[in-house]
Amino acid sequence: MRVDAHHHVWELGRRPQAWLDGPESAAIRRDFGTADLAPHARAAGIDRTVLVQVLPDLAETREFLALAAAEPLIAGVVGWVDLTAPEAADTLAELRQGPGGERLVGVRHLVQGEAEPAWLARPEVRRGLRAVGAAGLRYDLLVLPHQLPAAIDTVRALPDQTFVLDHLAKPPIARGELEPWAGRLRELAGEPNVFCKLSGLVTEARRDAWCVADLRPYADAALDAFGPGRMMFGSDWPVCLLAASYEEVVGTAGELTEKLDPHERAQVFGGTAARAYGLAEPAPSGLGEELI
Repeated sequence: MRVDAHHHVWELGRRPQAWLDGPESAAIRRDFGTADLAPHARAAGIDRTVLVQVLPDLAETREFLALAAAEPLIAGVVGWVDLTAPEAADTLAELRQGPGGERLVGVRHLVQGEAEPAWLARPEVRRGLRAVGAAGLRYDLLVLPHQLPAAIDTVRALPDQTFVLDHLAKPPIARGELEPWAGRLRELAGEPNVFCKLSGLVTEARRDAWCVADLRPYADAALDAFGPGRMMFGSDWPVCLLAASYEEVVGTAGELTEKLDPHERAQVFGGTAARAYGLAEPAPSGLGEELI
């Protein structure tokens, strides 16, 4: 099973996306649905996907879960709940019991947009993270390099919670800088309860002039730190379209992992995501799904 562990969908008429208002996002300021993604995923040999929240909106998460229940391509949903709310555990239980609730595999918050570098260390946030873990869900870390120290502290404080680092914490590829990002990434990877996504790199590079060589030092640093058994491929579609097509992103990930043996590459392109999120294989010939 080949898995794209990170993509989005949105419908602007249903839910406006203010973050797309700037001129730099004009190319993706339109609706994107699974019908748009499916042919590209098929062409790239992708069997299942993980749909990830876009907005801090419970209604969006409910819609994503219902979509996943009706769309065989989507194996899991990383949704959103207000981690700071006292009723976070109740909200998670309600989502699990609603339509598509069995496809909820994780939770994410847009920490990258929080002005407080140590937002993850707030007591009410930690309480919410414990509720995520108690519900048997993963937590996706969407942080910037300067927020990695707080992420490291949080991961150490919650050793029983499984975390997934999105987009390798958005390293400064366009500036060609490795440190202090790489050192902090190694420190985070030193904690066994963290996975990472090989995703979002093309949009951190010079979007109109990047090449695989620009990305390689960052992918190599992550592979050295996490190993293929804790790394998973994600396209970050349709955001990736600001810099590359879906096929280009999949092909680039293949080039960045070309030194791995077939088993290791299979981990990056499916096995790691299946283990980390508890994803199901596609149901064969109308039979029920089997968890792996």
